[in-house]
Amino acid sequence: MTDTTKQRALVLFAHGARAASWAAPFERLRALIDAQTGVQQPGTEVALAFLELMEPRLPEVVSSLVARGVRDVTVVPVFLGQGGHLLRDLPQLADALRAAHPDLRLHVAGAVGEDPNVLAAMRDYCLSVLGPAPG
Repeated sequence: MTDTTKQRALVLFAHGARAASWAAPFERLRALIDAQTGVQQPGTEVALAFLELMEPRLPEVVSSLVARGVRDVTVVPVFLGQGGHLLRDLPQLADALRAAHPDLRLHVAGAVGEDPNVLAAMRDYCLSVLGPAPG
């Protein structure tokens, strides 16, 4: 995206996989959020980055955003829980990004799967798949 009016960014951070099709739900989520930011959060770019096995990686995405003038980035791990990647790898990546871009305000949110609203939506989906009780 070359829109220089974007002042901040929301980066969805996913694990990555060998199968290219695995990224499709994350790309749809990015598009859904991007459609809303124009209405609710103007001036916000929405990007997708991966930890491994897929491109683009988080350092490249953030560097590209900074090069276009974005100085406020929020990273949202699209993970169900705080496993080793979020406890070890993401903090190291965030520290390196802060060192490489000292003027950057970088916020790292918690894993999306630990949010009560996300858990409630997952509960509702699981119960809807189960269907009504027999009898």
